[in-house]
Amino acid sequence: MPSYTVTVATGSQWFAGTDDYIYLSLVGSAGCSEKHLLDKPFYNDFERGAVDSYDVTVDEELGEIQLVRIEKRKYWLNDDWYLKYITLKTPYGDYIEFPCYRWITGDGEVVLRDGRAKLAQDDQIHILKQHRRKELETRQKQYRWMEWNPGFPLSIDAKCHKDLPRDIQFDSEKGVDFVLNYSKAMENLFINRFMHMFQSSWNDFADFEKIFVKISNTISERVMNHWQEDLMFGYQFLNGCNPVLIQRCTELPKKLPVTTEMVECSLERQLSLEQEVQQGNIFIVDFELLDGIDANKTDPCTLQFLAAPICLLYKNLANKIVPIAIQLSQIPGDENPIFLPSDAKYDWLLAKIWVRSSDFHVHQTITHLLRTHLVSEVFGIAMYRQLPAVHPIFKLLVAHVRFTIAINTKAREQLICEYGLFDKAIKARGMESKEDIPYYFYRDDGLLVWEAIKTFTAEVVDIYYESDQVVEEDPELQDFVNDVYVYGMRGRKSSGFPKSVKSREQLSEYLTVVIFTASAQHAAVNFGQYDWCSWIPNAPPTMRAPPPTAKGVVTIEQIVDTLPDRGRSCWHLGAVWALSQFQENELFLGMYPEEHFIEKPVKEAMARFRKNLEAIVSVIAERNKKKQLPYYYLSPDRIPNSVAI
Repeated sequence: MPSYTVTVATGSQWFAGTDDYIYLSLVGSAGCSEKHLLDKPFYNDFERGAVDSYDVTVDEELGEIQLVRIEKRKYWLNDDWYLKYITLKTPYGDYIEFPCYRWITGDGEVVLRDGRAKLAQDDQIHILKQHRRKELETRQKQYRWMEWNPGFPLSIDAKCHKDLPRDIQFDSEKGVDFVLNYSKAMENLFINRFMHMFQSSWNDFADFEKIFVKISNTISERVMNHWQEDLMFGYQFLNGCNPVLIQRCTELPKKLPVTTEMVECSLERQLSLEQEVQQGNIFIVDFELLDGIDANKTDPCTLQFLAAPICLLYKNLANKIVPIAIQLSQIPGDENPIFLPSDAKYDWLLAKIWVRSSDFHVHQTITHLLRTHLVSEVFGIAMYRQLPAVHPIFKLLVAHVRFTIAINTKAREQLICEYGLFDKAIKARGMESKEDIPYYFYRDDGLLVWEAIKTFTAEVVDIYYESDQVVEEDPELQDFVNDVYVYGMRGRKSSGFPKSVKSREQLSEYLTVVIFTASAQHAAVNFGQYDWCSWIPNAPPTMRAPPPTAKGVVTIEQIVDTLPDRGRSCWHLGAVWALSQFQENELFLGMYPEEHFIEKPVKEAMARFRKNLEAIVSVIAERNKKKQLPYYYLSPDRIPNSVAI
């Protein structure tokens, strides 16, 4: 009678093992086997991290093995099990790999195909077509779209983390509990004693040092020492937490009636302001998005205020970006003066603080939450709904949506009651020239990483799609792209997302957007938060007085009373510390420990991808050796694969 050797690998994460009964049956082209209990006498099967082998003898020849069915039945209490993969050695000595990387819960079962990636058109056998269809039908019932907030992309239909499908939950509930992480932050930062001092102002700027943790030679300490300087203010628009707002000014907006006379002491080329604009030396950051938005009212005891400033910046003769004019509201007028570097020290400083506070709000809500977290969640939901596990694009993307839906659900539960090609987005803001703007490291490193990802995705696409026609005729791929557009982006053309992809080039660009957004873009705007935002006056999360309406009246006492109180400062510090930490066992860009792909050409493409990323790490490390302010957020060895914090 034919005999098979079955090797079963159990996950190594917490609670991955099981004491339940595990049954296996084989489905072949010539027949199906009986159910076999996988059990060795006097042995604890399926322990966490274990790789166990079993001999399975069948009554008759099964032909080519098409499916493996695994069933789990309760032994005492239901005991979830994480199955990594199964390897089958056939009677003829062949080895067949069946990737799983899923949880089996309750009295559940999973039916696995071998690890070769297949498009829908590749499946001609009825049982395989049926398996493909049933998998998507099941997933579409589990992964449902829901409107979280009007105007936002749709999200997963789950009120809390435990409502999510088990496969996308965090491995450990404790590891992602924001309350626990905050408590840990407070303890690590030694700021518990200030936590409940709401409505209590600091005495002066130096007083903020009481909650500031000095770590020698870090960016955060340099920010504390230089935050009032115009050079540091301008630099942050290029390489701080929010390096995506600054754009070249091609025409002075009418709503900012600034003149040459106002700013001539800042201009270094003996040109008029209009001539500086024409030569490409003037840049602008406009926070119009915040105009008319009500400030947070979560604290009934503290009035909070927002502004929608316009900040004009200048590239000086040293090619550094510095601010030259700030208007704190969108509509010009007598009570909305244009603040200048030539004004009184505290007038100018408070104007810059208002810009930094506005930048903090746009960074958190748009740059960070919307354009990385929520957009990546859209990709994840659409992938699970429309791409079966055997599809090559599922295998490519699954590592890049790891824990994203879980972290967002946690955030909605506990914290929170544009499809743009990277290089084109840089060009649209007039920021592409390395000669013109030599210190824009976010752009330089981002382009290197973008190209490495693009090369990799193009190689994978070419392996599985012989022509543009195959792309266009892949129904599952087109359903995935359409799901992103219709549900995630609410069918808005202005989102820039396509309804379909029609060529291999378009597909590789689309996949590059997905992977870059989930990995590099999120890293660029997330992991520098402690560096740039831990010195509270440099990134105030709230302002307790309205913007000034006149010059010559601002005092340091007024500034301190405008900045966050002691309690809110501590909560802010705890938040940016917690958000800036890597996860335990973080997986960085290029790391694919779950072997969803088994084919040699893809594994070789992955190896080339890793080699390209290692070269980028070396380039960035060499540049940073010479920098007082190193930029490392887009070094691939510091870019997690997915949005998971």
